[in-house]
Amino acid sequence: MYNKKAVCIGIVILVALLSSPFWVGLFGTDYKETGVVKPNQDACVEDAAFMRAQHMRLLNEWRDQALRNENRTYVAANGKKWEISLQNTCMKCHTNYAGFCQKCHLSNSVSPYCWTCHIIPTEGK
Repeated sequence: MYNKKAVCIGIVILVALLSSPFWVGLFGTDYKETGVVKPNQDACVEDAAFMRAQHMRLLNEWRDQALRNENRTYVAANGKKWEISLQNTCMKCHTNYAGFCQKCHLSNSVSPYCWTCHIIPTEGK
């Protein structure tokens, strides 16, 4: 091998570049610290842990229930009834789109398609 030193340095650089996401994840900031402005969590349709993990599934189910089955009432796990409506239910508490929805979606690298049909809320109350 004629360029043994250059090949070894190249391999080390390649390994460093390929493993960089691991190192950034290990020593980087905590992904849960998004700086999201949290609304009143006592008034949400489900508890905070459920909403963090399942809110997109819930919204998809709401869409299907409201538009395809003409069911506009959601019964939560605690038995409370809610109107199935992104704008009239969710946006009553989550009024700060830039501080809540957008910050969380950007920090988690997701692009929801909610706003293809719904109006993006302006700064709330």
